[in-house]
Amino acid sequence: MRSQRHGGGEGHEHGIDLAPMLDFVLNLLIFFIITTSFVREPGVTVSKAEAAMIGEQRQGNILVGIRSNGEVWMDRRNVDMREIRPLIERLHLERPDDTVIVIADKKAPAGVLAQVMDEVKLGGIKEVAIGAALAGSK
Repeated sequence: MRSQRHGGGEGHEHGIDLAPMLDFVLNLLIFFIITTSFVREPGVTVSKAEAAMIGEQRQGNILVGIRSNGEVWMDRRNVDMREIRPLIERLHLERPDDTVIVIADKKAPAGVLAQVMDEVKLGGIKEVAIGAALAGSK
């Protein structure tokens, strides 16, 4: 005579337990959501200058905004010119492939734009782009 292990008889079916796999997938999802790099915004709205030709920049997670009065904004806060280089160096260490896009108001002083671009370059960023609106695309 055969002894039955699970006293359930012939009608008892065994299946694969999917709970550990679902836990693993959920943990992966949470990990990827947390580690995703988010776009850093300058935190200020500027009226961009228009350009006839614009090259599209796919990278460039670091945005620097310059207002018409010469204020410089990074990461949603007003920064002093002396703070730009250390901030860029810190962000460049976190994500070395990033580029910087400087979005200057069309009435912003050109000297401030040049200073910001110099500080960004001294911070270790190789590529600096200037944000502009396509002419006639308002």
